[in-house]
Amino acid sequence: MKRILGASLILFFSWVIGAANPSAQPNFVIIFTDDQGYEDVGCFGSPDIRTPRLDAMAREGMRFTSFYAQPICGPSRAALMTGCYPMRVAERGHTKQVHPILHEDEITVAEVLKERGYATACFGKWDLAKHAQRGFFMDLFPTRQGFDYFFGTPTSNDSIANLYRNEELIEAKSEMATLTERYTNEAIAFMEKNRAQPFFVYIPHTMPHTRLDASTPFKGKSERGLYGDVIEEIDFNVGRLLDAIKNLDLAETTYVLFASDNGPWLIKNKNHADGHLPSDHGGSAGPLRSGKVSTFEGGVRVPAILWGPGRVPAGTSCDTIATTMDIMPTFAALSGAKLPTDRVIDGSDIRHLFHGDFEKADPAKAFFYYLRVHLQAVRQGNWKLHLPREKEPLGAAPFSRNPHIGPADRIGFPEPFLVNLKTDLGETTNVAAQNPDVVRRLLTLAESMREDLGDYDRVGKNMRFFDPLDSRPKRPPVPPLRKKSK
Repeated sequence: MKRILGASLILFFSWVIGAANPSAQPNFVIIFTDDQGYEDVGCFGSPDIRTPRLDAMAREGMRFTSFYAQPICGPSRAALMTGCYPMRVAERGHTKQVHPILHEDEITVAEVLKERGYATACFGKWDLAKHAQRGFFMDLFPTRQGFDYFFGTPTSNDSIANLYRNEELIEAKSEMATLTERYTNEAIAFMEKNRAQPFFVYIPHTMPHTRLDASTPFKGKSERGLYGDVIEEIDFNVGRLLDAIKNLDLAETTYVLFASDNGPWLIKNKNHADGHLPSDHGGSAGPLRSGKVSTFEGGVRVPAILWGPGRVPAGTSCDTIATTMDIMPTFAALSGAKLPTDRVIDGSDIRHLFHGDFEKADPAKAFFYYLRVHLQAVRQGNWKLHLPREKEPLGAAPFSRNPHIGPADRIGFPEPFLVNLKTDLGETTNVAAQNPDVVRRLLTLAESMREDLGDYDRVGKNMRFFDPLDSRPKRPPVPPLRKKSK
């Protein structure tokens, strides 16, 4: 059974009040692309990928330029759904998987919103019931984690994408080129059907995670090759969603958030370079260093755009730290829903940022950069501190010897490495010696997080294990590494 969200009477009366005044409950749409780099949108600097609808969305809304996800697919989805660092959430079998197998007693944003009478649906890649197209846990599918409706695929499209409607397999090895349009068609139909009640629509696109493909109107049309074709098709379908919301007369009661789940997949680019060649199948982090499966900015800082006519100030840009973990608390606050009270939630309510009240931002807010079960860096304000670590840190396994990023970024730090992101976005110069007080402050923050959440060599006091344990583990329980065949 799901854990208790809070006092049941409070929830009941909150729901009754909201049902009597549905206009107080906005709709929410999240468009979550897979492996799209920070610069792979026109309004974030792309020189060769055309994204007119996303650019217009930004002109009508807000760009978040310091918006953080996690370094890899599954953890990023766990953070978005639960409002928590992936290190914190409970997993089936008490094992910290590379891609979390979300424990049934974790509470998702969909479940929180359903308490307020929301219709909920997911269209696309789930990836929280095992990182596999077959043999996953059906009892952890979206339909068992707060979503009324699901149309999508269990996990990444590394080789194939099997397509499900709710819990029924409707197509094995779906044609990849059709998925972006079909997810959008289904999402629009769901909004049309549920226009009379508040809804939450989550669209985690299959691409531009490879394998890539695009439909005939887009294939071969981008200057950036197939990767650009895929992004331009996603852009077109973002426009279709916004048009549908306007045509349903729901624009003034709907928030739409567009973001990527992590940085670009550089292993799909020639020489692990930032994606710029037509033949590159991975994206570009632009001015940011490195890419996916990295705790440099290019791995976790993602393009994010928020749209909400009449509520989100048009043409604005927010450089304050915000994260996918903030979505659940913010949506709960906007809808009048209650967050779980029996567990730590890492995200915070950022309604003030949504509405342009930047002066209300918390200057003490910090973001902690975990790769697997290893705490590698912390940011507060413009300062980011890379913690001392080995070149091949044990806690980052199986990414200790990391083939996903370029050789220049496969490094360790013998001493704390401090950068000012306002003046050194590429994280090139260590200014720790000139700023000892900042280093001490960030080291103290990191140690506090180790105590609370844990690190590769310890289990934090608030890391969750819902099922009975003989004894609480002293180190994060990770699967044994597979021995490479000779």
